Amino acid sequence: MTVSTGLPRPAGATHRLGVMGGTFDPIHHGHLVAASEVAARFELDEVVFVPTGVPWQKKGRRVSPAEHRYLMTVIATASNPRFTVSRVDIDREGDTYTVDTLKDLRQLYGDTTEMFFITGADALAKILTWRGADELFDLAHFVGVSRPGVELHSPAVEHLPPERVTLMEVPALAISSTDCRERVRDNMPTWYLVPDGIVQYIQKTGLYKSGVDVASGTTSEPRIPESESADSEGTT
Repeated sequence: MTVSTGLPRPAGATHRLGVMGGTFDPIHHGHLVAASEVAARFELDEVVFVPTGVPWQKKGRRVSPAEHRYLMTVIATASNPRFTVSRVDIDREGDTYTVDTLKDLRQLYGDTTEMFFITGADALAKILTWRGADELFDLAHFVGVSRPGVELHSPAVEHLPPERVTLMEVPALAISSTDCRERVRDNMPTWYLVPDGIVQYIQKTGLYKSGVDVASGTTSEPRIPESESADSEGTT
């Protein structure tokens, strides 16, 4: 198990791609800082943010329409030339699974691209329960991020292939999308928790306000908060 170190670029790898999957409801500075720190540590050429289409692990909970989450991700990442956003999960029918995300990206970027999947360290501990778990480590190196002071190791993580997993601490991960939604609903500021453009987008669209359904314009029950980390198949 590698902790807080980069990896040498293997011979034949022409592109290093970070993959940041998540619901991004909304995207916040914790996501952006994690992506930036991992990009620096592993000398990534690009980090692609992939908003989930239908997050299977959040069924029964209200999730904002995919187009809103996609647009917020585009706004949040626009100023960083290393960051891009992909629609592969949004445009794919059915539930979103990490193994499908990585296969689609492999097809798009080619076999000489080395992929690094960025997720929360707590989600990484559950990776063997994900669909296609036996294929995941052949598709990407997994980077489990956690905020400073949180124990990185767990018995579940210790059983993962050490050459394909890295654990690292990242500042700012104490921010969560759940907290951001609750602050909006309670008329509390989200400045400096999410990018300025996201604050303005939420204000303009009415996202996360109790009694407002931004998809249909009808009233709705308040959202049920969910536990989060850095998303994906168990991530923000």
